[in-house]
This record gives sequence, structure tokens and C-alpha cells, in this order.
Amino acid sequence: MAKVLTSIKIFPSNPEVDLTSLKNEVKNKLPKEASVIRFDEDPIAFGLIALIAHITTPENEPEKINEVEEALKSLKDVSEIQILSSTRV
Repeated sequence: MAKVLTSIKIFPSNPEVDLTSLKNEVKNKLPKEASVIRFDEDPIAFGLIALIAHITTPENEPEKINEVEEALKSLKDVSEIQILSSTRV
């Protein structure tokens, strides 16, 4: 079964957010069908660093990416998210 790889930029609510803790929260909050391949860090400004999460979901369950978005938006240390790309792998 093919998977879809989606890159999502996660903006912390403030520069003091512990990125290691945020990464763990992201991994724990995802639906079981989704998994994080890796995280990248993207410096924004004034000490704020966004995370870019590369997440796979099943291709035959396109609604899972919506569940991923909702899970990420519900985290207390996340101000917003942005889908950067999505591709079949």
C-alpha cells in the first residue's frame, strides 16, 4: 500500500517553547495510522524556530491528513500550522 508524505510547518506559540518537548507531543498526538519520518528546524525571526514535520499517512485514507491537522492545531504550544507539500511515496 502506498503512503502520502506531507510536510507541515508547525509554528510554536512563542520562542520559549521547548522544541524537544513539542516534537514528542506531535508524535504522541498523531493518529495511529500516521507517523513522523523526521523533523527539520526552520529559524523564522527573533529566536522563533518553526518545526517542519514530515509525516506519512495511508494513501487509501485521505481523511487521515485532516485528523493530523486537527491534532497539531490542538496542541497548546502551537500557534498555527501550514501544509508545505504533499506527495505519494
